[in-house]
Amino acid sequence: MMEQGVEIPQALASGPSAFIPAQVILDEGPDQEVLIEAFLSLGRFDHITMVMALHPTYLSCFLRTQHALLELDGPLPRPWRHYIVVMAAARHQCSYLVQQHSAGFLEAGGEESWLEGLQHTHPKIRCLHTLNKLLAHRPWLITQQHIQELVCPGADDRWSLAELIHAVVLMTHSHSLASFVWGCGLHPEPDHIGGHAFCPPSPSNNMPQSPHSPAPEDGKPEDGVTEVEALMKRMVELQQQVEECSQEEMITRFERERSESIPTAVVRGAPSDLVLRLVEDPEFIYEDFSIRGEQSPPTMRAQDYSWEDHGFSLVNRLLPDMGQLLEEKFQVVCGLTYNRMAMHKDVDTHTLRKALWNYIHCLYGIRYDDYDYGEVNVLLERGLKMFVKTVACHPEQTTDRIYSAYWRLFRHSEKVHVNLLLMEARLQAALLYTLRAVTRYMT
Repeated sequence: MMEQGVEIPQALASGPSAFIPAQVILDEGPDQEVLIEAFLSLGRFDHITMVMALHPTYLSCFLRTQHALLELDGPLPRPWRHYIVVMAAARHQCSYLVQQHSAGFLEAGGEESWLEGLQHTHPKIRCLHTLNKLLAHRPWLITQQHIQELVCPGADDRWSLAELIHAVVLMTHSHSLASFVWGCGLHPEPDHIGGHAFCPPSPSNNMPQSPHSPAPEDGKPEDGVTEVEALMKRMVELQQQVEECSQEEMITRFERERSESIPTAVVRGAPSDLVLRLVEDPEFIYEDFSIRGEQSPPTMRAQDYSWEDHGFSLVNRLLPDMGQLLEEKFQVVCGLTYNRMAMHKDVDTHTLRKALWNYIHCLYGIRYDDYDYGEVNVLLERGLKMFVKTVACHPEQTTDRIYSAYWRLFRHSEKVHVNLLLMEARLQAALLYTLRAVTRYMT
């Protein structure tokens, strides 16, 4: 009888992403300096880093912010920081982040029983449940009362404002990062559940199928080329446009945009037990800010409460240096450009980037009085809107089909750029509603 050898685990997936070919990530990856910075910050190269490294300028400030949130001196104990990320990521069924930060929680000295469910955690952590679900799905419902309940309960459960802001930034960071993970189709890490298997899967049945890189061979090349050139033409026309709208018309265009019906109903498999036991009230999910025929919550006018004029200084006062780190991220992602679109070079993409940012804020009920929301309809085709709304509002429903359906001739790095804009716009929107509530509580 022959001796049985030791089974060697087989990788379930090829490369960091189900959407982006591994060769694209390797060919367009960062220079050595950024890789060294990432390794020193994380002690490894995870899939988030590898995909974000397609935009090394952004990756650098992202790593600095995340390191400050999780590792540097601050009001919250290190185990709590990782646990808050875990409970926030669970709202979007993001087992990638849940597994990653569960390990970080245990390494930092956290109690393993906490990972069995919120009922096993510290009472202060349990008190974050309502704020966490509102931040993840409907941040416009956050009020001064929610802040007051956290800051002024019994002595044992009381959150200081500094602790609370630290927790809020961690939660918004985690929710938006879950959007990035789902929006880029990231595979589990090799040491995550689902990253390796002892029984090799059948390539025809079980292997995740990565879509082809967008290229003229896929579909009708002339359609894709026409699509790109038509978008460039619309951008130029908007940049040259001198028409001025009345304030009433601007508001009408905003209302039309936010009430537009963009479907996102995709059914996914059931979340893992690891995720399920960390989520209470799982049926609470995103609902459109504006539902036709129903009373809508009041719009937040950016001129009344903005990051630049209000949020930045409040965060920096309560959590020193964090306001500056967040500001750097917002500035970098909004200004990030390589002056190209698909196969075209020397293109000014400012109007397109601004339309994406303002559309995401529109989904969250934030209006800029000086922005013409007619530009959103001109620049963002329906496939792109469907992708953006899904990833920003229901990230766990993202599929390779909606990723591949828009901008068919654009590079994968350009689609990752969309995900970065989406992630930061979503983070800022949720943060603004909470900071406004904190400001009202303080005054």
